[in-house]
Amino acid sequence: MMPETGPYLKAAVFCDNVIEGKDGVLSVIRVIDRATLTAAGPQAPAEMPPVARELKLVLMFISGRARGTHSVELKVEKPNGDIREEWSGTVFFEGEDRGANLIIQMSFSFEIEGLYWFHLFVADSLLTKLPFRLIYQRVGPRRASQ
Repeated sequence: MMPETGPYLKAAVFCDNVIEGKDGVLSVIRVIDRATLTAAGPQAPAEMPPVARELKLVLMFISGRARGTHSVELKVEKPNGDIREEWSGTVFFEGEDRGANLIIQMSFSFEIEGLYWFHLFVADSLLTKLPFRLIYQRVGPRRASQ
């Protein structure tokens, strides 16, 4: 794949919800790129415990000169630099201005606080990277007013 021939990325977003109409048009609800995990009370751990979170990723492509079925891969780079494959599948491109949409629902385990990079590959070529930051916040008990 050559960047000047396609496919092209029209949109790539994490969101809370997506609605696909009967005509194939997508409505993306609440675009997000960060989440805060709050731990309250005196027993709240100093370090963030692993937490699972449901993520929806919407990928919208325009074919350009790309035609046929192509592989799609999503790899995750953790804040500590470790990279692992998170999801893989395929997408079919019809060519020219025809679009192709993927809605990926995943349960992702955040093991440490920080910035995660989701690397998107199409046909083994890096197309883009999407950031998602997880913030761990400890909240202590309220002190009584004097």
